[in-house]
Amino acid sequence: MAGIHITDIEAAINFWRERKPSPDGVSLPPELRALAEVYALMVYYREDEADERSFPPAAYAAWKAWYDSQPDTPCIAICSTSQGDAQCKGCGRRFEEVQRWTEMSPAQKRQVWRRITLQGDAWRFNRYVERASAAAERGQN
Repeated sequence: MAGIHITDIEAAINFWRERKPSPDGVSLPPELRALAEVYALMVYYREDEADERSFPPAAYAAWKAWYDSQPDTPCIAICSTSQGDAQCKGCGRRFEEVQRWTEMSPAQKRQVWRRITLQGDAWRFNRYVERASAAAERGQN
């Protein structure tokens, strides 16, 4: 099963900190408390991924709210896999990832996003960065 990377949990924590700031600098809203517990355990056990299935329901719901605020697909409408490439020059996904995208779990999609972002060689990260930004804005509206 897919793992949720600690950087995604950090992003979800920051998402909730922005939306529900602590009124006194000490107390946490339920979403942050749930995510902080998972995060703390990951740090304690020196894990960089947590299995999507093992998330406590409240933490998963908080993470999923952040996830739903992100662009779903890295596609920039320049698909070289349709031309026979094993990996898309536009978005960086492999052929099978493009084909199975709608069947993938949120954590599986985030694993792909993490890989292509770390690689950074797809056109969405260089030649067509403005197209990727426009696509992300359209996806969030």
